[in-house]
Amino acid sequence: MFGLGAGEILIILVIAFLLFGPKQLPEVGRQVGKAVKGFKETAEDLRKSVEPEINMIQQEVKMVEQDFQASMKEAEEEINAAGQKPEQSQKSINESGQA
Repeated sequence: MFGLGAGEILIILVIAFLLFGPKQLPEVGRQVGKAVKGFKETAEDLRKSVEPEINMIQQEVKMVEQDFQASMKEAEEEINAAGQKPEQSQKSINESGQA
């Protein structure tokens, strides 16, 4: 529970008992419980509202990555094709010079 051990919780309870007394302690406990519940509900609502946005952003990133990979492959193929054209021209020159 929040990374607290039994000893720490016991110390907190003793301090709370000394500060608030036996009459106010149940009411303080209810208020703390309500606050923790409200915090959990707020955190869950926030997670539910943010999670779809994060999923949408992740999908967009994947699409951009796929487009980038396709563009890189296309550019690489064009570079390879451009590199082969001069070699083919040189071969045809050499063959015509030998004839």
